Amino acid sequence: MIDVYTDGGSSGNPGPGGWAFLVRYPDGSLVERSGGCNHTTNNRMELEAVIRALEFLGNTEDVINLHTDSQYVQLGITRWIHTWVRNGWKTSDRKAVKNQELWRRLLELVQRFRVHWVWIKGHSGDPHNERCDGLVQAAIRKIKEKQANSKDAL
Repeated sequence: MIDVYTDGGSSGNPGPGGWAFLVRYPDGSLVERSGGCNHTTNNRMELEAVIRALEFLGNTEDVINLHTDSQYVQLGITRWIHTWVRNGWKTSDRKAVKNQELWRRLLELVQRFRVHWVWIKGHSGDPHNERCDGLVQAAIRKIKEKQANSKDAL
């Protein structure tokens, strides 16, 4: 069993954003990755974190306990997505599903794995969730610094 923790966020919505994941293998070893985007939303970064984590895992046959503090991701992939697909990627009020390209990619990925979705409350003291949040905030700071430096160069 592999434990995966993910987080995403943005400073402003939209604004500079970051994503992060932490993988804890059965032997106790940890791998973490993070990145960001200049102009994005919190929901996009939450999805990006999960997608990047599953892409990183490749084709493991282990059960994945995927921990997210995003109910948008957890409910979206376990409940809402089935209706979206059935309705041609439309919401119940017949509007196009937001972040559809990310949802499609996530759906494609989860079909390759045995994922157990675990929602955890953000900022509740879980050390792995807190670590991911710290990586997200660091990614956002890095983007803001780059943006500030490029404005100074003008």
